[in-house]
Amino acid sequence: LKEYLAVFGTRYLAVINPTIGQETMAYVTGMLRRSLGEEELLIVEGGEECCMKEVHRIEAMIRTERCDVVLGIGGGKTLDTAKAAAHFAGVPVGIIPTAASSDAPCSALAVIYNEKGQLESRLKLRRNPDLVVMDTEVISRAPARLLAAGIGDAFATYIESRRCQIANGYTVAGGKVSLTAAGMAKLCYEILLADGRKAMQAVRAGVCTQAVENIVAANTLLSGVGFESGGKSAAHAIHDGLTWHPTCHALHGEKVAFGTLAELVLENASDRELEEAMAFLTDMGLPITLAQMGVEEIVPEEIRVVADKATEAGESIYYTNVCVDAQRVYDAIIMADALGHAFHNRALGA
Repeated sequence: LKEYLAVFGTRYLAVINPTIGQETMAYVTGMLRRSLGEEELLIVEGGEECCMKEVHRIEAMIRTERCDVVLGIGGGKTLDTAKAAAHFAGVPVGIIPTAASSDAPCSALAVIYNEKGQLESRLKLRRNPDLVVMDTEVISRAPARLLAAGIGDAFATYIESRRCQIANGYTVAGGKVSLTAAGMAKLCYEILLADGRKAMQAVRAGVCTQAVENIVAANTLLSGVGFESGGKSAAHAIHDGLTWHPTCHALHGEKVAFGTLAELVLENASDRELEEAMAFLTDMGLPITLAQMGVEEIVPEEIRVVADKATEAGESIYYTNVCVDAQRVYDAIIMADALGHAFHNRALGA
C-alpha cells in the first residue's frame, strides 16, 4: 500500500468502519501498520452515518494531526465520510472497501445523511478518489448480503443510464451521457446477469472465484463510472424517498433494487423485463416488496412522503422519458410492491 500512496504523501489518517468485524478489523489494521509504519499512521473509527458533524470531526483530525493523506476503509458511508473530509481539508484520499456493497468507492460524490440516516444532500467533490484498492480476498469473506446490496446498486446503473440518455438528461459529472459511460453501464448489467448468481454462491461459501472478481469490478468501477457519467433516473430518487420512511431500514443497494423495480413500473416496462428483473433480484436475495425492507404495514401517508421526497426539485427522477409527479411515483411504488408479492406467491405455488 505504501508503494501506491508514496506519491500522495507520507502521514496517513485511516478512517475505519467499526462494524466490519473483529477478524477483518485485525487484518486491516495489521496490514496498515506493517505497510505504512506506526509513526506516520493514525487510525480512527468512523461514525455510523456520513453526516456533516462526522465529516467535520474527521476534517479536524486531519488538520490537527497534519496528515497529508486520508484513507477510507469499510463500506459506503465510511468511504463517503473519508472522501468528504479529505475534500474539505484539501488532501488526497485513498479508498479501501472491505465489501463491494455500493458504487461509492470510485465516485466524486459523497451522500450526506442526517444523524437519523435520512438523506439530506449530495456533496459534489472536486475530484474522484486518488486511489482505490480492493482486496478481493477480504471482500469475498464479507457477509453475502453486502455483495448482494452492491449488485442491487449496480443493477440500476444501466436501467437508469438508458432512460437518462433517452431523456437527454444531465449526469452527476456534468454534461450529457457519454457513449463510453453508457457502454460501461451496459457492460455492468451484462456482467451482473452473467456472473451474479455464481458470485453469490461463492461468497456464501467464503471463497473468491473469477465470478466474484468480475462482480467486484462491476459493482465498483463499472457502476461507479456508469452512474456518474452515464446518468441516473428514478431508482435512486425513490431510494432517497425511502430513507425518510420510518420503518424502512434496508441497505442502500437494497432500497435501490426496489427503486429499480418501481422505475420499471413507472416507465411501463414489458411483462418480460419485469419478470426477469424480479427473478434476478430474488435470486440475489434483494427485496422486491416493501415488507422485505421492514415496511410491514403500508400506510398511504408514509408512502406519500416517500413519493414527495423522490420528486423534490433537483432529483434525478426527472431524467426519464415519462412525465413524473408524486402521485405517479406513489402509484409505481404500490404497484411494484403488488407485483413483488404476486411473484413470490407464484414461486411458492410452483
